[in-house]
Amino acid sequence: MVDAIFTNGPIFTADAARSWATSLAIAGDRIVAVGHDEVLELRTSTTEVVDLRGRLLTPGFVDSHVHPAWGGLDMLRCDLSGTAIDRDAYLAAIADYVAAHPDEPWLLGGGWAMAAFPGGTPLAADLDRIVPDRPAFLTNRDGHGAWANAVALRMAGIDASTPDPADGRIERLADGTPSGTLHEGAMTLVNRLIPVESPERMREALRVAQRYLHSLGVVGWQDAILGDYGDAPNPGPTYLALARSGELTARVRGALWWERGRGVEQIPELVERRDAWSAGTFAATSVKIMQDGVAENFTAGMLEPYCDGHGHATANDGLSFHDPAVLAEALPALERLGFQAHFHAIGDRAVRECLDAVAAARAANGRVDSRPHISHIQVVHPDDRGRFRELGVAANMQMLWAVLEDQMVELTIPFLGGEDAARVSWQYPFASLTAAGAVLAAGSDWSVSTPDPWAAIHVGVTRTEPGSRGMRPFLPEQALPLSTALAAYTAGSAWVNRWESGVLAPGRLADLAVASRDPFAGDVDEIGDTTNDETWVGGRRVFVRE
Repeated sequence: MVDAIFTNGPIFTADAARSWATSLAIAGDRIVAVGHDEVLELRTSTTEVVDLRGRLLTPGFVDSHVHPAWGGLDMLRCDLSGTAIDRDAYLAAIADYVAAHPDEPWLLGGGWAMAAFPGGTPLAADLDRIVPDRPAFLTNRDGHGAWANAVALRMAGIDASTPDPADGRIERLADGTPSGTLHEGAMTLVNRLIPVESPERMREALRVAQRYLHSLGVVGWQDAILGDYGDAPNPGPTYLALARSGELTARVRGALWWERGRGVEQIPELVERRDAWSAGTFAATSVKIMQDGVAENFTAGMLEPYCDGHGHATANDGLSFHDPAVLAEALPALERLGFQAHFHAIGDRAVRECLDAVAAARAANGRVDSRPHISHIQVVHPDDRGRFRELGVAANMQMLWAVLEDQMVELTIPFLGGEDAARVSWQYPFASLTAAGAVLAAGSDWSVSTPDPWAAIHVGVTRTEPGSRGMRPFLPEQALPLSTALAAYTAGSAWVNRWESGVLAPGRLADLAVASRDPFAGDVDEIGDTTNDETWVGGRRVFVRE
C-alpha cells in the first residue's frame, strides 16, 4: 500500500545521472516508485497526495558538520548570531539579555563575529560596563575564541603573568594585561569554571535545535564534536537520552572528540563510548580530529608563515594541535576498529597533515571503505587537490564561508599576503576539487553560521552572499553548478554517513524536503530566496510550514 505520492512538480533525484522525475511514491519508511504519470496509478483510497504545485522536491538535506546541541543551547542563552555585525549592536543585545535575566549566575552565550571589533578582539572593559557583578563568557561564532569580562578573568586567575597555553593565546593590551579575548585552548582557562548545564536543559537545547533543523529541510547530520569543548558539556548523553525516548527524529552520527595532548592510549575509551552511545537513529562511529584553528586569529596551520598585513612574512605559521606522527599512528588503528575519521583543517599545512595521516592508514591497512572526510578545507595547496580522490577522502565543504565578507577582507586576505598572493586564490577550491574527482559533502558548522542549506548552496553557486545582488564574487572560477552543490548537501553527505538516503530511488529511505520554489527555474541570484516547506524523515512528516 502506498502511503503518499508527491506529484505536479520537479523532483531532483540526486542520482549519478542527476535525473529528474515528476512523481514519487512512498510506503512505510521507503521510496517505492520514482517516475512520472505512471506513479499515479499506485494511488489508493488511503494514499495522501502531496501537490508540489511546481515546487522542487529533493532528498532531505544532510548536514555533515554541525553542532546542534550547542546551537540549541545558544538559542536558549544570550544569542548574538542574529544581531547586526557591529560592536554597539552586540553591546545593546547583551544589555537587553542581562536586564531580562538578572538571576543567572553567569552571562553565557555567543555568536559574535570578529569583524565587528578592531583586530577581531573585543575588550573585557566593554562587557564590564554592562555586567560588572558576575562572570561573562561569550564565544565567537566560529567557536575558536571567547570574550570574557574582568570577573571571569579574575576567577580564572588570568593576569599579565599568565603564560599562553600551548594550544592557544591570551590576547593582551600593550602592558601585557589580558584584554578580554581568549583564543583556542586559552578558552579552557575560563570555561572549566562554568557550571555544568543540567541534563534536562541539554535535552531541551537538542529538542529546540532539532525542530529548527527540520524546519530547514535537514533530516540528519553528523555532530562534529561529542566531547567537552567550549562552554557546553558533552552532548553524547543527550543524544542517547532522546534516542531512547523516541524523541530523536533525525538521523545522527556522532564524532567522538580526539583529545589534544594524548595519543593512541585514548582509543579504548573511544571504543567504550561508541559501544555505549548507540540507540535508535543515533550512533557515535566517527572520531573528530581538530588539526588546527582558524585563519582569522592566525592559528590555522599554514605551509608558509602569515604576513603582517603589509605583505611581510612573520614567524607565525599557525598551530598543529596534533603531532603528525601521532596521527600517522592513530589513523591505522582507528580504521582497523571501524571508526571514520572526521578532520577539521583550515590551513594548507593542516589539510596536508590530515591527508598524510590517511595515507599512513592506507599504507598500513590497504584500501578500505572508511570514508574519512576533511571539513572546512579553506586553503588547499594545488598539489593536494588530487590526493582527495586518490586516498578516498571526502571534501566536507562549508560553502557559506566562500564570500568576500568583512572577516575575509579584513582579517584573512591581508595576512595571507594580499589579493595577489597565490594562496589567497587557493581558498575554498570547490570546483578544482570536483575536477580532481573528489567526493563532495556539505555542512554548516552551525552555530558558527546558519544551518540553512539553501543559503549555503547559493554561495556555492554564486560565490556571493544571499541577497547581495551585484556583489563581487569571491574566486568565481571555484563556483559549482547548482546540481553539484545540491547533490553534495544530499547524496554526498548521506554517503559520508553511510545512510540509505540522499538519493531518490526505489528502495531508498524516504527522507525528503519540499522547497518553496524551483531554484533551477530562476536566476542564480535568487537561489538564496528559497526556503523549505516540508520535511519528511523515514516516510514521516516532521515539519510543515503553516
